[in-house]
Amino acid sequence: MRNKFNTFFKRKNRQDDYVKLNNEERLSIIEKACKQVSRGVFYSTVIIITSFLPVFLLTGQEGKLFHPLAYTKTFILIVDAFLVVTLAPVIISFFMKGRFRSEHENPINRWLEKKYEPIIRACMKYRKTTLGINILALLISIPLVMSLGREFMPPLDEQSILFMPVTLPDVSNAEAKRILQVQDKLIKSVPEVDKVLGKAGRANTATDNSPISMIETIVSLKPKSEWRPGITKKDIIAELDAKLQIPGVVNGWTQPIINRINMLSTGIRTDVGVKVYGQDLNQIAAVSQKVQTLLQNIEGVKDLYVEPVTGGKYLEIDIKRDQLERYGLTVDDINATVETAIGGAPFGTTIEGRQRFNIHLRLGQDYRNSIDRIKRIPINSPDAGTIPLSAVTDIRFADGPPMITSENALLRGAVMFNVRERDLGSTVQEAIDKLNKDLKLPNGYFVEWSGQYENLIRGQQTLIYILPIVLIIIFISLYLAFKSAREAFLSLVTIPFALIGGAYLIYFWGVNMSVAVAVGFIALFGIAVETGVVMVIYLNDAMKQLVALKGNSSETITKEDLREYVINGAAKRLRPKIMTVCVALFGLIPVLWSTGVGSDMMQPIVLPMIGGVLTSSTHILLVTPLIFLMTKEYELKKFGKLEVHDVHH
Repeated sequence: MRNKFNTFFKRKNRQDDYVKLNNEERLSIIEKACKQVSRGVFYSTVIIITSFLPVFLLTGQEGKLFHPLAYTKTFILIVDAFLVVTLAPVIISFFMKGRFRSEHENPINRWLEKKYEPIIRACMKYRKTTLGINILALLISIPLVMSLGREFMPPLDEQSILFMPVTLPDVSNAEAKRILQVQDKLIKSVPEVDKVLGKAGRANTATDNSPISMIETIVSLKPKSEWRPGITKKDIIAELDAKLQIPGVVNGWTQPIINRINMLSTGIRTDVGVKVYGQDLNQIAAVSQKVQTLLQNIEGVKDLYVEPVTGGKYLEIDIKRDQLERYGLTVDDINATVETAIGGAPFGTTIEGRQRFNIHLRLGQDYRNSIDRIKRIPINSPDAGTIPLSAVTDIRFADGPPMITSENALLRGAVMFNVRERDLGSTVQEAIDKLNKDLKLPNGYFVEWSGQYENLIRGQQTLIYILPIVLIIIFISLYLAFKSAREAFLSLVTIPFALIGGAYLIYFWGVNMSVAVAVGFIALFGIAVETGVVMVIYLNDAMKQLVALKGNSSETITKEDLREYVINGAAKRLRPKIMTVCVALFGLIPVLWSTGVGSDMMQPIVLPMIGGVLTSSTHILLVTPLIFLMTKEYELKKFGKLEVHDVHH
């Protein structure tokens, strides 16, 4: 009976506390509340848009990949910034009616405040310890980031494999066909392989300049559910590579899409290539062999081979000009005979419906398949009757370039390799140091690094140049929001502490630094500053309440008053800050468990954002109020009053 009476009494008290407002008073309160946060939210949105400027300046492959993300997010946020100051207050005026419960009546919020307030008081009591722990965590994160591997982009699993072996440049068509058939049978013997399609030489297109010595085999894999337990794609490639050790063939493993992108963007069909430039093909070949020798024992270098610039076989037919007059022949007679017998000469045209086909005439295969047969090709001489071709020519095989490659008006060779079991950046850096130390180049010859490393350097330079500009723009936006450089810096200082969690998470997750990780950190900047802006707004509001109650003077305001009002500003508005953090986390965490195509590209973007949101929110909830309190104590001591910034207008 007593419990029922107490319950009734509490309900009656709550009803007695209820104050009914007329519509004008209600709208006035909503207007003041919207003015209080609209400026901060608007500038937070501007900051998030600004933080994505480096993504817009990315070029090449990385630009094409991330520009849609940047444009989509920017357009959404522009509309969001407009709606915050226009539509949101109107919607609030429609739905914010009736009786409202205080934040303390919410059990979750009450529990959070109960846990948070003792922690924030302890942080303010032990100031040096609190700041020392944060600074120590920041300092530890620096060597963690420096020790991370570097790569251009996370490798996208295309669910298939491209096998690109290279044989000797003088391989015959029959031998290339035999090698292709043997390789396809060996590849198909692996249980995880579904289909195999191999091609030797060039396709029927002007964009494919592959020689007959280059084989391309697309290996389609079965769904992962049908793989042997515990096996990975790396294990499959290692097993296939062990089976396909054929003499005279250098194996190369990549994926179909990234291979085409590499070939179109850099001219290199592997992850990395060392281009050797010069004027003489033989000298280029010698330098390329030296480069290959130096790179052989570097950890992470796989599928290493030299692009052949010599070793092609040519049939040379030199005319004995001193014998032509003896037989009554001319140079044109010899050239016409050779062209017709070996290459084929146009003979006529056949018509089938609307199609026309040229007819070429030449000797049969049996009469031109060896030098001896070619030497016996008959020539009609006006003075000596029929004579063999060898009577007026010297016929032999000679070595020459299988294919001449040039760039920037210089002949070019290349040493190509893929990088596996190690990050791209450190592998190539070790290779660069090795070549700089031990490679002696002839005068007029030089090397150039290409492939994915070329893209890595370009992306890094773009980000390094633009990030300081972005930070300056963010600082200006914060200054316009608070009209105070000190408080703009107070919000901006959350960025390095946001990097702590991102650095820790990508380090322990085993992710290399790449453009995708950099985009994740860029997105984190805006989220971290946004939460900091919300905190500073409420701390300023608490200072206004203190000044309104006790006046703005060091004689009326004590350090205890400052501390209590700062704690009140931090703790009593805990819910909007926690909601800001949770919205970001709830949208990002599911990506960590995704397994579909593209998930290996999304996780490096999301990881720094998740870790950074956790540490930046901790810093904002615990350290930002402490720094704010210390600055206000400094103002009160030096100037005798507080600098109270108007957050309502």
